[in-house]
Amino acid sequence: MPEYPTALGASSLEKITLLGQDLARDVMGEVGFGELAFWLATQRRPGKGETRVFEAVLAALADHGFTPTAIVTRLTYLSAPDSIQGALAAGLLGGGSRFLGVTEDCGRFLHHALSTKDRPVDDELALEIVRAERAAGRFIPGLGHHVHKNGDPRTPRLFEIAREEGKFGPHLALFEAIGRVHPQVLGKTLPLNGAGACGAALADLGLPLELLRGFALLARAAGLIGQLAEELRTPVANEIFLSVDLDNRPVPPAGDSHG
Repeated sequence: MPEYPTALGASSLEKITLLGQDLARDVMGEVGFGELAFWLATQRRPGKGETRVFEAVLAALADHGFTPTAIVTRLTYLSAPDSIQGALAAGLLGGGSRFLGVTEDCGRFLHHALSTKDRPVDDELALEIVRAERAAGRFIPGLGHHVHKNGDPRTPRLFEIAREEGKFGPHLALFEAIGRVHPQVLGKTLPLNGAGACGAALADLGLPLELLRGFALLARAAGLIGQLAEELRTPVANEIFLSVDLDNRPVPPAGDSHG
């Protein structure tokens, strides 16, 4: 019979092992969920400082109000209250380039920039990178926010926590430098958003770049459960639905030349 090796969960008649530990005896009640999520992704147990930074990222990304992911979760639950998994999945599927996906996009962008510039991180390096992106007509991931025009409160706090724990690495340093120098190129000051800061922090922790969006989704899953719990207590989904349905305005089809 073929064998399928795994260092993750495995079950026998008597016990369950996870990451080489006895799940019931060594993990349950002993390992926090954030620590466990890091451990599962890296297959190494995080240090205390790594756990604090990682959990700060999860907290930063858990919920951010009535975003599209929250609204679609509530509306899907309104439509199919028998399918909690459908409501959660609907919200998570909305984690793309505009919401949540910025975490991965920023981490990848910073990592690529650092890998192609073999020199210390400073304002000159950041300026060179911003100029190159502007010349190519590309936006810099993590720069700007549709609500926090004067600064995203999550960003300086995450910088602070990473510094306190000795985990402020080159990705965060470059992101911070971009925040200082970009007005010289763009002619305006944009905030460094929290999702981008989270991507930089996760990259500094050495987490796989391919999974950065997954960590954002992990965090948002908790937030969406909160949205559903609030929907049960104080429903708003039906009002959202009716505000659109009752206020629609019929117009001729766009291709109808006789309108």
